[in-house]
Amino acid sequence: MLWTHVHTAPEDGVMPHIDVWRSVRRNDETKTRRSRRSLAMPQQVADVLDAHGGRQKAECRAAGKLWNPDGLLFPTTEGERRTALNVRRNLRLLLKAAGFETPNDWTPRELRTSFVSLLSDHGLPIESIARVVGHSASSTTEKVYRKQLRPVISEGAEVMDEIFRTGGD
Repeated sequence: MLWTHVHTAPEDGVMPHIDVWRSVRRNDETKTRRSRRSLAMPQQVADVLDAHGGRQKAECRAAGKLWNPDGLLFPTTEGERRTALNVRRNLRLLLKAAGFETPNDWTPRELRTSFVSLLSDHGLPIESIARVVGHSASSTTEKVYRKQLRPVISEGAEVMDEIFRTGGD
């Protein structure tokens, strides 16, 4: 991911967001053109990324280099693009530092799965989850994440409880 794809304080009043236009695939492209999307980010994430960018700029100045706004968001210590191995290794180091008992059992893919689970558990409709994760149809999301999605559809029962509660008072 490049800094040019990160918008922590857009001037046009749009929420902070990240343009997901690239991928870790061999040709750097997303799976399909329709997979390209811009995702709003929580303000807390925007603040963390701003601080990260400030540290990167300071490190460049300290090394006598100019900071490149078109540079990588999370380069290796040598300033190169991370490989899958780099990402796995760094994730496991972070998990170990956070106190996870078995950090080597985790993979970056599980972060995506956990993200889908959290969205589903908090009631986000499957169609919205599909758009966020870049699926063209919710059926793909249901197939790939069937164990992570809310197993019980509760909206109808919740509405009926509300109706009977209101009508019975």
